[in-house]
Amino acid sequence: MDKSQGQDGGAGGTSTRPYLIRALHDWCTDNGFTPYIAVHVDRSVQVPMEYVSNNEIVLNIGFDATSGLDLGNDFIQFKARFGGVAREIIVPVDHVVAIYARENGQGMAFPAPEPLADGAPVAPVPAKPEAPRRSGLRLASETPEDDGDDTPPESPSGGPRPSLKRVK
Repeated sequence: MDKSQGQDGGAGGTSTRPYLIRALHDWCTDNGFTPYIAVHVDRSVQVPMEYVSNNEIVLNIGFDATSGLDLGNDFIQFKARFGGVAREIIVPVDHVVAIYARENGQGMAFPAPEPLADGAPVAPVPAKPEAPRRSGLRLASETPEDDGDDTPPESPSGGPRPSLKRVK
């Protein structure tokens, strides 16, 4: 793609993706929702690989779950705890494939990034085989031991947890 176009294909200027991510993060925070991002994982993404499933990971980017959150134009960076261990997370903005509110699924999806030059995706760390999941995404807060049940987790309101809804 020509560098004069934004990474989301706009004619000239910078990509709108980081601005939309920041706006939806603010909207979630202002309304008491928990902002989650779905990330396409390859070699350029620094996340705990043991939580990656099908080259994707879902991360809670709420202020209560992160430390030093920086929603930059090129990268999203923060520290978060996984299994009680603090980890540095670095996600190229063009690898964010969705941002949404955990509580109601409202948000926005984005096109997946272009493959790396060699086209080789990162293979996730082998874990015990898991049952198929409806969304294909696994929350970073889930541990491999949580995978014995294919029913969606319940939300605090007692109903099934909402999934991402496309809003046009």
